[in-house]
Amino acid sequence: MKPLRLLPALVVAVILTACASVGRIDGGPRDENPPVYVRSNPAPGQTRVSGNSFSIVFDENVQLDDAFNKVVVSPAQLEAPSITANGRRVNVRLRDTLKANTTYTIDFGDAIKDLNEGNVLDGFALDFSTGDSIDSLRISGIVLGAQNLEPAQGMIVGAYSNLSDTAVRTLPPDRIARTNQYGQFTIRNLPEGQYRVYAIKDINRDWHWDRSENVAFMDVTVSPRVESIGITDTLYSSTGEDSLVHRNGLQYLPNDILLSFFNEDYRAQYLKDYKRPERRKITVELGAPTDSLPQLAIVDGPRDTSLHGTPASRWGIPIYSSRGDSLTMWLTDTAVYHTDSLRLSVRYMKPDSLERLVWTTDTLRFFYRDPKRSKKEIEADTLPPRFDTLPLAIASGTTQEVYRPLTFSAGQPLASIDTSMIHFEMQVDTNWIAKPFAITNDSLHPVLQRQIDYRWEPGAKYRLTIDSAAIHSVYDEHNRKFSQEFAVRALEDYSNLTVRLIGADTTAVVELLNNSDDSVRTVRAVDGRAVFKYVQPGTYYLRMFSDTDGNGEWTTGLLDSIQPEEVAYYPKKIELKRNWDIEQDWDIYELPVDRQKPYALLKNKPKLKRGEKAPGREDENTEEDEFMGSDYIDDRYNNGNDRLNRNNRNNRNNNNLNMGGFQQTTGNRRRF
Repeated sequence: MKPLRLLPALVVAVILTACASVGRIDGGPRDENPPVYVRSNPAPGQTRVSGNSFSIVFDENVQLDDAFNKVVVSPAQLEAPSITANGRRVNVRLRDTLKANTTYTIDFGDAIKDLNEGNVLDGFALDFSTGDSIDSLRISGIVLGAQNLEPAQGMIVGAYSNLSDTAVRTLPPDRIARTNQYGQFTIRNLPEGQYRVYAIKDINRDWHWDRSENVAFMDVTVSPRVESIGITDTLYSSTGEDSLVHRNGLQYLPNDILLSFFNEDYRAQYLKDYKRPERRKITVELGAPTDSLPQLAIVDGPRDTSLHGTPASRWGIPIYSSRGDSLTMWLTDTAVYHTDSLRLSVRYMKPDSLERLVWTTDTLRFFYRDPKRSKKEIEADTLPPRFDTLPLAIASGTTQEVYRPLTFSAGQPLASIDTSMIHFEMQVDTNWIAKPFAITNDSLHPVLQRQIDYRWEPGAKYRLTIDSAAIHSVYDEHNRKFSQEFAVRALEDYSNLTVRLIGADTTAVVELLNNSDDSVRTVRAVDGRAVFKYVQPGTYYLRMFSDTDGNGEWTTGLLDSIQPEEVAYYPKKIELKRNWDIEQDWDIYELPVDRQKPYALLKNKPKLKRGEKAPGREDENTEEDEFMGSDYIDDRYNNGNDRLNRNNRNNRNNNNLNMGGFQQTTGNRRRF
């Protein structure tokens, strides 16, 4: 009987041993779903709403990400609303008084995410009305950078029922939305009517455009509408079998608007800065470029009797920047530059109270004092005087590109060059053979630089020797003897690239870009071909713009008047290898505009979830995502606008806004 009494104790011991065994607790699969809307006060689409405080409940604890910037209330609020998260609830309090018979939209964008995993609820919005009915029409699209196709993140997009050109400059929009991380937007709860659509980077939050802010516009009006469409869903049973279900849905149009934002590069004109960095050099910098360059005159100076009121070229050499926003004056009169304190009158264009540019004159003082000398320098004064020398340098160093002229520069304005004292030689075997040459002014820096145009022999070595005192500056300083050898790159060190454009017109200009999206070479296409010769090996990208004004550079737009010049990107990188010739076809209409720019070049990259690939990117091997995923309550909140392709380039009717892809209307011509 004794062993039987021990049985309960043995069982307890086994249970305790099992409980004490080491194991790992499995918390289940990672939650990858965003919060789900449960209810709200007011309910979506509720009418006759009063009061300024609202709440929204979700199925899990939530948090807000930068609600101040991401959440927009439409119509625009003069005072920023209070938006907070507490547990599963988001609370909103509007500080402005609600308007009567008005539909309101609180668009959260991607500001709501769950508390633990950070899964984002993108595109969530709540609408309600203070009247008896609610407006329900929408306008959707995308905003991209006009010059670089960067997605516009956080720009305000507004619809104006006031069709005046001045409305965007003085009034807040009727309805607003904010672009998400892909540059996409949906302006919700619009009544029927005609609208003008603008996008602005509202830096000072005054709800209208200021000239220094980025802007995009459509040059046709938009009339939103809704259509009934058939929707096919796929349902899966518990056994994994699928079946198709057809139902009716709504499609809100237009849903494919493309807005290209730009900056007019407007800067207020004023005297920005003035300096005297060297005894013989003064600089004047303006706030903006101007065609009317500033004028200088000496006031109460050492040569006032003879120089005051006379052209500046009598006492200095003026050099204006290529943009026309700065002036460098090299002082050439010894009595002038030996004066430590110079008073100069600067006459320049400045806006008056009506923003008209008028001439104005400021009297400025330019100081310069020689730096303190060391003891050795003071003692050196007892030695015989040493003549100052003119420094020379070759811009290309010891390696010369086969397609460029040889450029040498001096640190002072040049006065004379004795070409008989300059020797240009080519190495043949071990001998240096003199070659004929000609020296010309550098077109960009004619005062400080000279160049030698020469038909280089690839792979050869050359030597430039400049005898002492061959070159004199305006200050009668001359060079010491200068000699430098340099080698021209061999042809096998280069790669050549030919781009065959499909769909481009005669205005096409193609840019070769580096990894930073900067242009390293620009070529005008001829007969649909852009040829880049003598390109150093490396990784490159391509961008094309339509040079409609013929200046060879991409030109920005002018609000309500001129759209920026159109841009396209080749969607892949191009690897150029040494001694390779590559021909590449490029159909500029092959991909939608928002899929063209290579992901590696994007500066405004979307924030991806853990393990998520960039959507629609071939090199990321990802699938297409939907244009706007806001199907959180019913079909009223589904835009019904899957991402579309813009291949339909033959349809040029600017009244048909429902084309197959994002678009921008520019007169009678489609954006791609």
